[in-house]
Amino acid sequence: MKICMIGTGYVGLVTGACFADLGNSVVCVDKNDEKIAMLNNGEVPIFEPGLEEIVKKNSLSGRLKFSSNISASIKKSDFIFICVGTPSSKNKRSANLKYVFQVSKDISRNINKFKIIVTKSTVPVTTGDKIEKIISKRKSKKYFEVISNPEFLREGEAIRDFRFPDRIVIGSNNNKITRRMRNLYEPLIKKGAHFFSTNRRGAEVIKYASNAFLATKISYINEIANLCEKIDVNVEDVSLGIGLDQRIGSRFLRAGPAYGGSCFPKDTKALTVTGDLFKSNLSIIKSVIKSNEKRRKLLTLRVQKILSNKIKNKKIAFLGVTFKPNTDDMRQSSSLSMIPFLAKKGAKINYYDPTGQKKEFEKFKSVTFFNDVYKACKGNDLVIIHTEWEEFKALDFKKLSKRKKIKIFDMRNLYSEKSMKKSGFEYYSIGR
Repeated sequence: MKICMIGTGYVGLVTGACFADLGNSVVCVDKNDEKIAMLNNGEVPIFEPGLEEIVKKNSLSGRLKFSSNISASIKKSDFIFICVGTPSSKNKRSANLKYVFQVSKDISRNINKFKIIVTKSTVPVTTGDKIEKIISKRKSKKYFEVISNPEFLREGEAIRDFRFPDRIVIGSNNNKITRRMRNLYEPLIKKGAHFFSTNRRGAEVIKYASNAFLATKISYINEIANLCEKIDVNVEDVSLGIGLDQRIGSRFLRAGPAYGGSCFPKDTKALTVTGDLFKSNLSIIKSVIKSNEKRRKLLTLRVQKILSNKIKNKKIAFLGVTFKPNTDDMRQSSSLSMIPFLAKKGAKINYYDPTGQKKEFEKFKSVTFFNDVYKACKGNDLVIIHTEWEEFKALDFKKLSKRKKIKIFDMRNLYSEKSMKKSGFEYYSIGR
Protein backbone atom coordinates (compact mmCIF):
# COMPACT_ATOMS: atom_id res chain seq x y z
CA MET A 1 0.00 0.00 0.00
CA LYS A 2 1.15 3.55 -0.72
CA ILE A 3 1.38 5.69 2.41
CA CYS A 4 2.30 9.33 2.98
CA MET A 5 3.32 10.39 6.49
CA ILE A 6 3.14 14.16 6.89
CA GLY A 7 5.51 15.11 9.69
CA THR A 8 8.81 13.42 10.52
CA GLY A 9 8.72 13.97 14.25
CA TYR A 10 8.57 11.17 16.75
CA VAL A 11 5.20 9.72 15.69
CA GLY A 12 5.56 10.23 11.94
CA LEU A 13 9.07 8.84 11.64
CA VAL A 14 8.52 5.79 13.85
CA THR A 15 5.16 4.95 12.30
CA GLY A 16 6.38 5.50 8.74
CA ALA A 17 9.51 3.39 9.19
CA CYS A 18 7.53 0.58 10.80
CA PHE A 19 4.87 0.59 8.08
CA ALA A 20 7.66 0.34 5.50
CA ASP A 21 9.09 -2.58 7.46
CA LEU A 22 5.75 -4.35 6.98
CA GLY A 23 6.25 -4.13 3.23
CA ASN A 24 4.38 -0.92 2.39
CA SER A 25 5.66 1.89 0.17
CA VAL A 26 6.07 4.90 2.48
CA VAL A 27 7.13 8.50 1.95
CA CYS A 28 7.74 10.67 5.01
CA VAL A 29 7.23 14.37 4.27
CA ASP A 30 8.47 17.40 6.15
CA LYS A 31 8.83 21.09 5.27
CA ASN A 32 12.17 21.14 7.08
CA ASP A 33 14.66 20.61 4.24
CA GLU A 34 17.55 20.14 6.68
CA LYS A 35 15.78 17.29 8.45
CA ILE A 36 14.90 15.61 5.12
CA ALA A 37 18.53 15.90 4.01
CA MET A 38 19.67 14.26 7.26
CA LEU A 39 17.22 11.39 6.83
CA ASN A 40 18.22 10.85 3.19
CA ASN A 41 21.82 10.58 4.43
CA GLY A 42 20.82 7.90 6.93
CA GLU A 43 20.91 10.23 9.96
CA VAL A 44 17.98 9.91 12.39
CA PRO A 45 17.25 13.21 14.20
CA ILE A 46 15.66 11.60 17.28
CA PHE A 47 16.91 9.02 19.75
CA GLU A 48 14.77 5.89 19.79
CA PRO A 49 16.26 2.40 20.28
CA GLY A 50 16.13 0.39 17.06
CA LEU A 51 14.81 3.20 14.86
CA GLU A 52 18.05 3.97 13.02
CA GLU A 53 18.41 0.35 11.92
CA ILE A 54 14.84 0.17 10.60
CA VAL A 55 15.20 3.48 8.74
CA LYS A 56 18.45 2.39 7.07
CA LYS A 57 17.14 -1.07 6.17
CA ASN A 58 13.95 0.18 4.53
CA SER A 59 15.61 3.17 2.86
CA LEU A 60 18.06 0.79 1.16
CA SER A 61 15.18 -1.44 0.04
CA GLY A 62 13.39 1.53 -1.51
CA ARG A 63 10.29 1.06 0.61
CA LEU A 64 10.98 4.17 2.74
CA LYS A 65 11.63 7.58 1.20
CA PHE A 66 11.88 11.13 2.53
CA SER A 67 10.75 14.26 0.76
CA SER A 68 9.93 17.93 1.24
CA ASN A 69 7.60 17.85 -1.79
CA ILE A 70 4.23 17.53 -0.07
CA SER A 71 2.24 17.97 -3.28
CA ALA A 72 3.82 15.05 -5.16
CA SER A 73 3.82 12.85 -2.06
CA ILE A 74 0.09 13.31 -1.47
CA LYS A 75 -0.80 12.66 -5.10
CA LYS A 76 1.14 9.39 -5.23
CA SER A 77 -0.33 7.95 -2.01
CA ASP A 78 -3.58 6.22 -1.02
CA PHE A 79 -3.30 6.80 2.74
CA ILE A 80 -2.36 10.25 4.09
CA PHE A 81 -1.32 10.23 7.76
CA ILE A 82 -1.32 13.57 9.60
CA CYS A 83 1.51 13.33 12.13
CA VAL A 84 2.30 16.95 12.96
CA GLY A 85 2.70 18.44 16.41
CA THR A 86 -0.19 19.65 18.54
CA PRO A 87 1.60 21.63 21.26
CA SER A 88 -0.13 23.64 23.93
CA SER A 89 -1.45 27.04 22.85
CA LYS A 90 -0.19 30.30 24.31
CA ASN A 91 -2.70 29.88 27.13
CA LYS A 92 -0.76 26.66 27.99
CA ARG A 93 -4.02 24.70 28.21
CA SER A 94 -5.73 24.09 24.88
CA ALA A 95 -4.11 22.25 21.95
CA ASN A 96 -2.66 24.38 19.15
CA LEU A 97 -4.03 22.89 15.93
CA LYS A 98 -2.54 25.32 13.41
CA TYR A 99 -0.19 22.67 11.96
CA VAL A 100 -3.04 20.17 11.59
CA PHE A 101 -5.20 22.70 9.78
CA GLN A 102 -2.34 23.86 7.56
CA VAL A 103 -1.71 20.28 6.49
CA SER A 104 -5.44 19.86 5.87
CA LYS A 105 -5.28 22.78 3.44
CA ASP A 106 -2.23 21.25 1.74
CA ILE A 107 -4.10 17.98 1.33
CA SER A 108 -7.17 19.70 -0.10
CA ARG A 109 -5.05 21.35 -2.80
CA ASN A 110 -3.46 18.09 -3.90
CA ILE A 111 -6.18 15.46 -3.91
CA ASN A 112 -6.22 13.88 -7.36
CA LYS A 113 -8.06 10.66 -6.50
CA PHE A 114 -9.73 9.07 -3.48
CA LYS A 115 -7.64 9.41 -0.30
CA ILE A 116 -8.02 8.04 3.20
CA ILE A 117 -6.88 10.84 5.51
CA VAL A 118 -5.78 9.52 8.87
CA THR A 119 -5.32 11.75 11.90
CA LYS A 120 -2.44 10.26 13.88
CA SER A 121 -1.70 13.44 15.82
CA THR A 122 -3.31 13.75 19.24
CA VAL A 123 -6.23 16.10 18.68
CA PRO A 124 -9.31 17.20 20.68
CA VAL A 125 -12.70 15.75 19.89
CA THR A 126 -14.38 17.32 16.79
CA THR A 127 -10.99 17.98 15.12
CA GLY A 128 -11.81 15.37 12.47
CA ASP A 129 -15.02 17.30 11.74
CA LYS A 130 -13.00 20.47 11.23
CA ILE A 131 -10.47 18.76 8.94
CA GLU A 132 -13.33 17.41 6.85
CA LYS A 133 -14.85 20.88 6.61
CA ILE A 134 -11.54 22.42 5.47
CA ILE A 135 -11.00 19.84 2.73
CA SER A 136 -14.64 19.97 1.62
CA LYS A 137 -14.19 23.60 0.61
CA ARG A 138 -12.04 22.42 -2.31
CA LYS A 139 -12.97 18.80 -2.88
CA SER A 140 -16.20 16.81 -2.97
CA LYS A 141 -16.69 14.33 -0.15
CA LYS A 142 -16.48 11.50 -2.70
CA TYR A 143 -12.73 12.13 -3.03
CA PHE A 144 -11.76 11.55 0.60
CA GLU A 145 -12.59 10.16 4.02
CA VAL A 146 -11.23 11.50 7.30
CA ILE A 147 -10.66 9.02 10.12
CA SER A 148 -8.93 8.96 13.49
CA ASN A 149 -6.20 6.44 14.33
CA PRO A 150 -4.56 7.57 17.59
CA GLU A 151 -1.03 6.45 18.40
CA PHE A 152 -0.04 4.73 21.65
CA LEU A 153 3.73 4.71 21.26
CA ARG A 154 5.87 5.02 24.37
CA GLU A 155 9.14 6.83 23.90
CA GLY A 156 11.98 4.37 24.40
CA GLU A 157 9.76 1.42 23.48
CA ALA A 158 8.09 2.76 20.34
CA ILE A 159 9.26 0.08 17.91
CA ARG A 160 7.96 -2.71 20.10
CA ASP A 161 4.72 -0.80 20.74
CA PHE A 162 4.11 -0.53 17.00
CA ARG A 163 4.91 -4.17 16.32
CA PHE A 164 3.05 -5.60 19.31
CA PRO A 165 0.33 -3.08 20.23
CA ASP A 166 -2.24 -3.65 22.97
CA ARG A 167 -4.86 -2.38 20.57
CA ILE A 168 -5.34 -0.64 17.25
CA VAL A 169 -8.07 2.00 17.50
CA ILE A 170 -9.84 3.20 14.36
CA GLY A 171 -12.41 5.98 14.50
CA SER A 172 -14.42 6.09 11.30
CA ASN A 173 -17.95 6.90 10.26
CA ASN A 174 -17.60 4.65 7.20
CA ASN A 175 -17.53 0.86 7.57
CA LYS A 176 -15.86 0.38 4.18
CA ILE A 177 -12.94 2.58 5.24
CA THR A 178 -12.71 0.74 8.55
CA ARG A 179 -12.23 -2.52 6.62
CA ARG A 180 -9.45 -0.93 4.52
CA MET A 181 -7.68 0.19 7.70
CA ARG A 182 -8.01 -3.32 9.07
CA ASN A 183 -6.30 -4.62 5.92
CA LEU A 184 -3.46 -2.13 6.44
CA TYR A 185 -2.91 -3.38 9.99
CA GLU A 186 -3.54 -7.07 9.18
CA PRO A 187 0.11 -8.16 9.79
CA LEU A 188 -0.15 -6.85 13.37
CA ILE A 189 -3.66 -8.25 13.92
CA LYS A 190 -2.39 -11.71 12.90
CA LYS A 191 0.21 -11.43 15.69
CA GLY A 192 -2.49 -10.81 18.28
CA ALA A 193 -3.21 -7.06 18.23
CA HIS A 194 -6.79 -6.24 19.17
CA PHE A 195 -8.53 -4.26 16.42
CA PHE A 196 -11.13 -1.91 17.87
CA SER A 197 -13.36 0.36 15.81
CA THR A 198 -15.65 3.15 16.89
CA ASN A 199 -16.81 6.44 15.40
CA ARG A 200 -14.35 9.25 14.72
CA ARG A 201 -15.13 11.30 17.81
CA GLY A 202 -14.91 8.19 19.97
CA ALA A 203 -11.34 7.50 18.85
CA GLU A 204 -10.33 11.11 19.49
CA VAL A 205 -11.62 10.87 23.06
CA ILE A 206 -10.00 7.46 23.67
CA LYS A 207 -6.52 8.90 23.14
CA TYR A 208 -6.99 11.78 25.58
CA ALA A 209 -8.84 9.65 28.11
CA SER A 210 -6.05 7.03 28.05
CA ASN A 211 -3.31 9.56 28.70
CA ALA A 212 -5.31 11.29 31.42
CA PHE A 213 -5.93 7.98 33.20
CA LEU A 214 -2.23 7.05 33.14
CA ALA A 215 -1.31 10.51 34.41
CA THR A 216 -3.83 9.98 37.21
CA LYS A 217 -2.14 6.72 38.24
CA ILE A 218 1.25 8.45 38.42
CA SER A 219 -0.05 11.37 40.47
CA TYR A 220 -1.99 8.98 42.70
CA ILE A 221 1.01 6.85 43.65
CA ASN A 222 3.15 9.97 44.14
CA GLU A 223 0.63 11.26 46.68
CA ILE A 224 0.57 7.86 48.39
CA ALA A 225 4.38 8.06 48.50
CA ASN A 226 4.12 11.35 50.38
CA LEU A 227 1.95 9.62 52.98
CA CYS A 228 4.28 6.61 53.20
CA GLU A 229 7.22 8.84 54.08
CA LYS A 230 5.31 10.19 57.07
CA ILE A 231 4.06 6.84 58.44
CA ASP A 232 7.20 4.69 57.94
CA VAL A 233 5.77 2.54 55.14
CA ASN A 234 7.53 1.50 51.92
CA VAL A 235 5.58 2.80 48.93
CA GLU A 236 6.99 -0.01 46.78
CA ASP A 237 5.18 -2.54 48.96
CA VAL A 238 1.99 -0.51 48.56
CA SER A 239 2.44 -0.36 44.77
CA LEU A 240 2.94 -4.10 44.54
CA GLY A 241 0.03 -4.79 46.87
CA ILE A 242 -2.50 -2.72 44.93
CA GLY A 243 -1.02 -3.57 41.54
CA LEU A 244 -1.80 -7.25 42.05
CA ASP A 245 -5.48 -6.31 41.91
CA GLN A 246 -6.38 -7.01 38.28
CA ARG A 247 -8.87 -4.15 38.34
CA ILE A 248 -5.97 -1.75 38.99
CA GLY A 249 -2.87 -3.32 37.43
CA SER A 250 0.79 -2.68 38.27
CA ARG A 251 1.84 -0.40 35.44
CA PHE A 252 2.38 3.32 36.07
CA LEU A 253 2.44 2.78 39.82
CA ARG A 254 6.08 3.68 40.45
CA ALA A 255 6.55 6.70 42.68
CA GLY A 256 9.03 9.32 41.51
CA PRO A 257 9.17 12.81 39.98
CA ALA A 258 6.26 14.57 38.33
CA TYR A 259 5.13 13.10 35.02
CA GLY A 260 6.56 14.82 31.96
CA GLY A 261 7.14 14.23 28.27
CA SER A 262 5.34 15.42 25.19
CA CYS A 263 1.95 13.88 25.98
CA PHE A 264 0.65 13.73 29.54
CA PRO A 265 1.15 17.40 30.55
CA LYS A 266 -0.42 18.92 27.44
CA ASP A 267 -3.07 16.24 26.88
CA THR A 268 -4.51 16.43 30.40
CA LYS A 269 -4.82 20.20 30.09
CA ALA A 270 -6.34 19.99 26.61
CA LEU A 271 -8.91 17.46 27.83
CA THR A 272 -10.08 19.80 30.60
CA VAL A 273 -10.48 22.56 28.02
CA THR A 274 -12.70 20.25 25.95
CA GLY A 275 -14.69 19.44 29.08
CA ASP A 276 -15.22 23.14 29.82
CA LEU A 277 -16.19 23.77 26.19
CA PHE A 278 -18.93 21.17 26.41
CA LYS A 279 -19.89 22.22 29.97
CA SER A 280 -18.59 19.03 31.54
CA ASN A 281 -16.38 19.72 34.55
CA LEU A 282 -13.53 17.17 34.57
CA SER A 283 -12.66 17.83 38.20
CA ILE A 284 -10.58 14.68 38.73
CA ILE A 285 -8.27 15.49 35.83
CA LYS A 286 -7.98 19.11 36.97
CA SER A 287 -6.88 17.81 40.38
CA VAL A 288 -4.31 15.54 38.74
CA ILE A 289 -2.79 18.54 36.93
CA LYS A 290 -2.56 20.50 40.19
CA SER A 291 -1.06 17.52 42.00
CA ASN A 292 1.62 17.12 39.33
CA GLU A 293 2.55 20.79 39.46
CA LYS A 294 2.88 20.54 43.26
CA ARG A 295 5.08 17.47 42.79
CA ARG A 296 7.69 19.50 40.89
CA LYS A 297 7.90 22.01 43.73
CA LEU A 298 7.85 19.35 46.45
CA LEU A 299 10.91 17.47 45.18
CA THR A 300 12.85 20.71 44.75
CA LEU A 301 12.04 21.56 48.37
CA ARG A 302 13.17 18.06 49.28
CA VAL A 303 16.59 18.80 47.78
CA GLN A 304 16.77 21.99 49.82
CA LYS A 305 15.95 20.04 52.97
CA ILE A 306 18.59 17.38 52.23
CA LEU A 307 21.15 20.19 51.98
CA SER A 308 19.86 21.81 55.19
CA ASN A 309 18.61 24.79 53.15
CA LYS A 310 22.21 25.72 52.37
CA ILE A 311 22.32 25.66 48.56
CA LYS A 312 24.77 28.44 47.70
CA ASN A 313 28.11 27.04 46.49
CA LYS A 314 26.91 23.47 46.95
CA LYS A 315 27.98 21.02 44.24
CA ILE A 316 25.11 18.93 42.92
CA ALA A 317 25.26 16.22 40.25
CA PHE A 318 22.23 15.16 38.19
CA LEU A 319 22.32 11.67 36.70
CA GLY A 320 19.97 11.80 33.73
CA VAL A 321 17.96 14.86 32.78
CA THR A 322 15.44 13.50 30.24
CA PHE A 323 11.90 12.87 31.45
CA LYS A 324 12.37 9.09 31.08
CA PRO A 325 15.10 6.66 29.93
CA ASN A 326 15.81 5.53 26.36
CA THR A 327 14.86 8.88 24.88
CA ASP A 328 16.48 12.27 24.34
CA ASP A 329 13.17 14.04 25.00
CA MET A 330 13.46 16.90 27.48
CA ARG A 331 9.88 18.13 27.23
CA GLN A 332 8.35 18.79 30.65
CA SER A 333 11.16 16.96 32.42
CA SER A 334 11.42 17.76 36.14
CA SER A 335 15.05 18.67 35.55
CA LEU A 336 13.92 21.73 33.57
CA SER A 337 12.51 23.28 36.73
CA MET A 338 14.87 21.80 39.34
CA ILE A 339 18.23 22.63 37.75
CA PRO A 340 17.47 26.31 36.94
CA PHE A 341 16.03 26.82 40.44
CA LEU A 342 19.09 25.37 42.16
CA ALA A 343 21.46 27.23 39.81
CA LYS A 344 19.77 30.55 40.59
CA LYS A 345 20.14 29.77 44.29
CA GLY A 346 23.90 29.61 43.80
CA ALA A 347 24.46 25.87 43.42
CA LYS A 348 27.03 24.48 41.01
CA ILE A 349 25.40 21.80 38.88
CA ASN A 350 27.09 18.96 37.02
CA TYR A 351 25.01 16.63 34.91
CA TYR A 352 25.42 13.52 32.84
CA ASP A 353 22.92 12.03 30.41
CA PRO A 354 23.51 9.17 27.94
CA THR A 355 21.91 11.25 25.17
CA GLY A 356 24.41 14.07 25.55
CA GLN A 357 24.50 17.78 26.34
CA LYS A 358 21.22 19.71 26.42
CA LYS A 359 20.73 23.17 24.94
CA GLU A 360 18.17 23.95 27.64
CA PHE A 361 20.95 24.44 30.20
CA GLU A 362 23.51 26.28 28.07
CA LYS A 363 22.57 29.73 29.39
CA PHE A 364 23.46 28.78 32.96
CA LYS A 365 27.19 29.34 33.61
CA SER A 366 27.07 27.23 36.75
CA VAL A 367 25.61 24.18 34.94
CA THR A 368 28.19 21.86 33.33
CA PHE A 369 27.77 18.75 31.20
CA PHE A 370 30.10 15.76 31.59
CA ASN A 371 30.26 12.81 29.21
CA ASP A 372 31.30 10.48 32.03
CA VAL A 373 29.04 9.67 34.96
CA TYR A 374 31.87 9.39 37.50
CA LYS A 375 33.53 12.64 36.45
CA ALA A 376 30.15 14.38 36.78
CA CYS A 377 29.85 13.16 40.39
CA LYS A 378 33.42 13.78 41.53
CA GLY A 379 33.62 16.01 44.60
CA ASN A 380 29.88 16.74 44.80
CA ASP A 381 27.88 17.37 47.94
CA LEU A 382 24.79 15.67 46.53
CA VAL A 383 24.15 13.20 43.71
CA ILE A 384 20.59 13.10 42.35
CA ILE A 385 19.49 10.06 40.33
CA HIS A 386 16.88 11.78 38.20
CA THR A 387 16.26 9.39 35.29
CA GLU A 388 16.25 5.58 35.55
CA TRP A 389 18.72 4.75 32.77
CA GLU A 390 19.96 1.15 32.90
CA GLU A 391 23.55 2.22 33.48
CA PHE A 392 22.54 3.95 36.72
CA LYS A 393 21.31 0.68 38.25
CA ALA A 394 24.78 -0.68 38.91
CA LEU A 395 26.92 2.30 39.85
CA ASP A 396 30.10 1.91 41.87
CA PHE A 397 29.25 4.53 44.47
CA LYS A 398 32.69 4.36 46.05
CA LYS A 399 34.01 5.84 42.80
CA LEU A 400 31.46 8.67 42.83
CA SER A 401 33.29 10.71 45.40
CA LYS A 402 36.23 10.55 47.77
CA ARG A 403 33.97 11.90 50.47
CA LYS A 404 32.80 9.22 52.88
CA LYS A 405 29.51 10.93 53.58
CA ILE A 406 28.31 11.64 50.06
CA LYS A 407 24.58 12.37 49.93
CA ILE A 408 22.49 10.51 47.36
CA PHE A 409 18.91 11.38 46.42
CA ASP A 410 17.52 8.46 44.46
CA MET A 411 14.38 9.86 42.85
CA ARG A 412 13.69 6.55 41.08
CA ASN A 413 14.22 4.13 43.98
CA LEU A 414 16.82 2.17 42.02
CA TYR A 415 18.68 1.01 45.13
CA SER A 416 17.95 -0.71 48.39
CA GLU A 417 17.70 1.79 51.20
CA LYS A 418 19.06 -0.74 53.68
CA SER A 419 22.16 -1.69 51.65
CA MET A 420 22.99 1.93 50.79
CA LYS A 421 22.87 3.07 54.38
CA LYS A 422 24.82 -0.01 55.43
CA SER A 423 27.55 1.04 52.99
CA GLY A 424 27.81 4.36 54.79
CA PHE A 425 26.03 6.64 52.35
CA GLU A 426 23.57 9.31 53.37
CA TYR A 427 20.80 7.97 51.18
CA TYR A 428 17.38 9.44 50.40
CA SER A 429 14.63 7.97 48.23
CA ILE A 430 10.94 8.38 47.43
CA GLY A 431 8.16 7.10 49.69
CA ARG A 432 10.42 4.91 51.80
